[in-house]
Amino acid sequence: MLEVLARDVVFVAREQGSPAGYVALGRRPGGDVVVEQLFVAPGHERRGIGRRLLGYAEGYAIAERAGSLQVVVEEWNWPAQGFYRRSGFVAIEPELFELVLPSFR
Repeated sequence: MLEVLARDVVFVAREQGSPAGYVALGRRPGGDVVVEQLFVAPGHERRGIGRRLLGYAEGYAIAERAGSLQVVVEEWNWPAQGFYRRSGFVAIEPELFELVLPSFR
């Protein structure tokens, strides 16, 4: 985890002054942005923090002119798959979800 945080772009969510979660973003060789980790701290669930962090990730990817935002979700992780589907992501492989981003070229 520390290796990912050291090399990736990280957005941290705070709630009432304390850390509530983070999203770590990396780049794929083709230029797409990938969500390496999205974590909401215990006690901060179900408050929209994950949704807002994903919004920051999408905004960053658009600003970086990426074609898509991708995330790997294990096949057994139905709650995470549902979260990403509700956020507009589509499964392009059994464990790879993608959100196609607007192009400003």
